[in-house]
Amino acid sequence: MQGSSSSSCVHPSSAGAPAPPVPGADAPPARRIVVAHRLPLRASPDSDSPFGFAFSLDPDALSLQLSRGLPAPVTYIGTLPASAESKIVPSDELDGYLLEHFSCLPVHLDGDHHAEFYHGFCKHYLWPLLHYMLPFTPADVVGSLRFDAASYRAFIAANRQFAGRVIQVISSDAGDLVIVHDYHLWALPTFLRRKCPRAGVGFFLHSPFPSAEIVRSVPVRNELLGGLLNADLVGFHTLDYAHQFLSCCSRLLGISSNTSLNGHTNINYHGRTVLVKIFSVGVDMGQLRAALASPEAAAKAKEIAEAYRGRVIMVGDDDVDLFKGVRLKLLALEKMLEAHRDMARQVVLVQINNPARSRGRDVDAVRVETRRIEQRINKLLIRFGSELIVVTIDGPVPMSEKVAYYAAADCCVVSPVRDGLNRIPYFYTVCREEAPGARKSGAVVVSEFAGCSASLGGAIRVNPRNPEALADAMRAAVTMGAEEKRARHRTNYSYLSAHDVATWARSFDEALRLACRDHAAMMFVGLGFGMSYRAVAVGPSSQRLTAERVRPAYRGAARRLILLGYDFTMVPELMDERKRATSDGVLRLLDELCADPRNIVFLVSGRRKEQLAAWFAPCEKLGICAEHGYFTR
Repeated sequence: MQGSSSSSCVHPSSAGAPAPPVPGADAPPARRIVVAHRLPLRASPDSDSPFGFAFSLDPDALSLQLSRGLPAPVTYIGTLPASAESKIVPSDELDGYLLEHFSCLPVHLDGDHHAEFYHGFCKHYLWPLLHYMLPFTPADVVGSLRFDAASYRAFIAANRQFAGRVIQVISSDAGDLVIVHDYHLWALPTFLRRKCPRAGVGFFLHSPFPSAEIVRSVPVRNELLGGLLNADLVGFHTLDYAHQFLSCCSRLLGISSNTSLNGHTNINYHGRTVLVKIFSVGVDMGQLRAALASPEAAAKAKEIAEAYRGRVIMVGDDDVDLFKGVRLKLLALEKMLEAHRDMARQVVLVQINNPARSRGRDVDAVRVETRRIEQRINKLLIRFGSELIVVTIDGPVPMSEKVAYYAAADCCVVSPVRDGLNRIPYFYTVCREEAPGARKSGAVVVSEFAGCSASLGGAIRVNPRNPEALADAMRAAVTMGAEEKRARHRTNYSYLSAHDVATWARSFDEALRLACRDHAAMMFVGLGFGMSYRAVAVGPSSQRLTAERVRPAYRGAARRLILLGYDFTMVPELMDERKRATSDGVLRLLDELCADPRNIVFLVSGRRKEQLAAWFAPCEKLGICAEHGYFTR
């Protein structure tokens, strides 16, 4: 398997060779390669462009924002924007143009293949599982949550294609580092490790990480966990998610973690140190300030002030999916207004529903249910002479308009039943502080199941599954005194001003450099195939076990312990358990080894004791460890 000629990646067969020399002063600067599902680009139809589209960087793209603090140069790898992907013919000219003008290198996935990878495995299998949904949930609720081998193959093939793009530009000798974003590219570290054993690879998971009992239900759990362990750094939003990952490694793989003297948590994975750290994502202050200062934001702010004059505005901003808890938010609002009908004329909830990131019956069911509750609330309260209580905005809303809603709202309500981080309360807090004429106060009601709840010390935390508690929290936010609002707001804003996206990028980059600082001095030996691949790191003084080295040591030893495997050692492949594939010649060799009084010979296998005892009955002096050592002869 060969990498691109521009890459310094090492073929597995030569991975045990001495480390390459340290680059000299004239070496090119180390590159940061940021890999995400989508490139941070916008594409608009343009008949004058040779590609049919005009491209520009997308300031709302998280992969771009999280690169603000990275040292240059930075190269982005991902698929083209959805609006252009199916309408552009891939070409070297397009790739060269995007790389030259935007430092973006596209991955061209076939349309059906991309749909199977993204909508099939990622969104309809991995995404629900990461949000704690078990496979035995009724299929009519989640759109058939089951493991599909074809979708998994598409997922693996897509990750391999992403890895191919990375290998075209990476130079391990120059110290290039790869930063991989989110679960879509879970398998990418394995393919990079196979082709580039010394590559510095960091993986950051933007979603929750579930408990071991959830992960246990995944048929390919070992391969997926191994995918993360093939990175040098694995990052999570919260301490809880990191603990769940470490628990999975311990309970499902038998790999424990430890804490070093400098306080870092790490896992020793086949001689490599995998660093596990918490990196809470912040906001792009520059982008929000630019949006707040835009003419569009000013015009929308004026429109909002006129439309809701004299009313207390609550704002919600959620994707349309099962886990955002919009239904629970509406039910709590209904309960609050039923208990306090005098508030019907005072409050309004502006609920922004962002377009669904996937399609399916689960998304349709969410839309239907939330619409039904919204209509019920508005219909009930119109009887009391009030205006609409719930105003829903469906479809994409540009950030220049969203910031106007954030700045105008007295309260922000975020009620997911499970969420990776959810930056909406962050956006709201910054806008309440920095918008023109800002009141520098605000109330945030946040679900305790959102990753951001741990960092917002001034928020009202609540369990959204308890409608009474959520209703009480919403009322408390709406009726909160001015001084308390300012104090809570100051607590939240102080945290956000010290933890923006540039802070995240610098922290992640520093941790990744720490995690792979010893790569140049290591040798790596590749083991396994496909998603079972791992690179075993050995010290610089280690040497290959050749026959020339073994023979004199064997002859001169007074006592010898010989441990032999069965599958792939005595037989060339994994054999049918109903028949013995070991030849009579192998049995004779075993007898000869066992006959030497200086030898202790053991067969170590995961196969059943009855099988091994029967197959190796002629070798009376052969020791047997069956079922991974549970039974010993």
